[in-house]
Amino acid sequence: MEKIGIMGVGNILLQDEGFGVKALYVIKSKYEFPENVVLIDGGTAGIFLSSEIDSLDKLLIIDVVKAKGEPGEIKIYEKEDFFIDKLPLKLSPHQLGLQEVLLLNEVKGSCPKEIKLIGIIPKSIEAGTTLTPELEKKIPEVEKLVIETLKNWGIEPKEKEKSENPDIWWERKCKEV
Repeated sequence: MEKIGIMGVGNILLQDEGFGVKALYVIKSKYEFPENVVLIDGGTAGIFLSSEIDSLDKLLIIDVVKAKGEPGEIKIYEKEDFFIDKLPLKLSPHQLGLQEVLLLNEVKGSCPKEIKLIGIIPKSIEAGTTLTPELEKKIPEVEKLVIETLKNWGIEPKEKEKSENPDIWWERKCKEV
């Protein structure tokens, strides 16, 4: 049975940069996945993600991208795009690490045979722990793309009878002492 990874990437302290991680938490709260599917909070780990994807056959990444278009516009990239410089300029240091880790895994012979990046153009990457409204409202659309991709890969996520709280801990307000 193929092992599949869904990875949310981004810096949760820079507003829309945290989109991939938040989308992953929301999806995790709404669906149950078979045991051959792993959900990975990639955060800003960059090169340290190499071992996380060593055993994967397919990898689906959710992240922000710096590309031409409007904030909230979704762009889809495939594995070849990572290796032929088709991806747009990097938005942040973690993206460089992600491309490097995929190249490292390719050289090691442990790169997933299929990779898909669901990228979204951010509105703001200023300091802050909440998404801009433009990106917040795109989470359901990205969720749908993730589920469609998994179904195309032969995986049928099961929607939970009752969604859990996604526990977006970094958006909580601090209590005053």
